[in-house]
Amino acid sequence: MPSALSLGYLDSRKRRGTNRFPRWILLSTATLLIFATAAVMFGQETGIGVVREEASRPVAIRDITITRAAGDRVMVTDATTGVVIADYPVDEGGFVRGSLRAFERMRDVAAAPKDAPYRLIRWESGRVSLSDTATGERIYLDAFGRDNAAAFAALLGLKGGAKP
Repeated sequence: MPSALSLGYLDSRKRRGTNRFPRWILLSTATLLIFATAAVMFGQETGIGVVREEASRPVAIRDITITRAAGDRVMVTDATTGVVIADYPVDEGGFVRGSLRAFERMRDVAAAPKDAPYRLIRWESGRVSLSDTATGERIYLDAFGRDNAAAFAALLGLKGGAKP
């Protein structure tokens, strides 16, 4: 025979119904999905809020090597001619120096040769990229700001990081 306490519990469960998932969560999820679908369709039709990457051709390409010299100097040389393009003392070339550290780390992980050149490319769109020929990694330098892209654009013999 069930006790009075358990009868009260069973009776209250019958009044509330079975253990159901809250409706407000389902309605909120459906509303979010409908909104997201409508926003994507709106963006595709009008072009508002859509970021498109236009295909671009290289305008200038230079293979370079970036090495650390004695006294923590960073030297940038043309990989084909061996001519020194830039020589940064300890307190200069911060972004070039930081990029070298990042690429050295990627080469260590990939077990790639450390003496392979980097490929510096200025694209028709005005963007500047630095590729590692050993690992295939590419970084678009404009993502780090115009001044940083300009530091590498100068190594191409071009002024500024943006398209004139």
